[in-house]
Amino acid sequence: MEIKPIIPVPSHINQTNYYWFKEGLDLIDVQKVEDLADTYPYTKGTIVGNDEIVESIRKSKIKWLHPNDDSSWLYDKILNMTVEANKAMWNFNLYSVIDSIQYTVYSEGGGHYDWHMDIGPGSISHRKVSIVVQLSDPSEYEGGDLELWYGGGTIQIPKHKGLTVLFPSFSMHRVTPITKGTRKSLVLWVGGEHYK
Repeated sequence: MEIKPIIPVPSHINQTNYYWFKEGLDLIDVQKVEDLADTYPYTKGTIVGNDEIVESIRKSKIKWLHPNDDSSWLYDKILNMTVEANKAMWNFNLYSVIDSIQYTVYSEGGGHYDWHMDIGPGSISHRKVSIVVQLSDPSEYEGGDLELWYGGGTIQIPKHKGLTVLFPSFSMHRVTPITKGTRKSLVLWVGGEHYK
């Protein structure tokens, strides 16, 4: 007797993998982001799901690029990539962006973010897809590797100015310490209903 699944599962779905665009943003887009970021103030990065500043876990400075007429093009571009990645990879039920885009700077002298997930209790429980856009050229810094943890090993995301990587928000990931220069990036989270 052949046993069939109660609910058919599409063969292309892999809800633990990542998806990337080598040039999610082109060089003109990256410069527009830098010009936009210049209009916002810095604050220190806090621990996910918490307002604490714990530099042994996270050492960075951030800006929040809120949705408005000046930033709508950027939200549209990132969300279009999210739709494509979600259709190709995860098939999550996505319909909300609650957080603003985070502009993050990791600087020489140990800038980093240790292993963490982007989903958690309360206000971040809606997150399903995390998006990271690299704004710095790899020649501008050393260290600062974005790594994902999969099944007992790490995957290092390629470095390229404008590269955009998307992964499930429950994935463990980190940014290794900066040993030289400065690494800049954008981060955004797209969500939906809680997992059921």
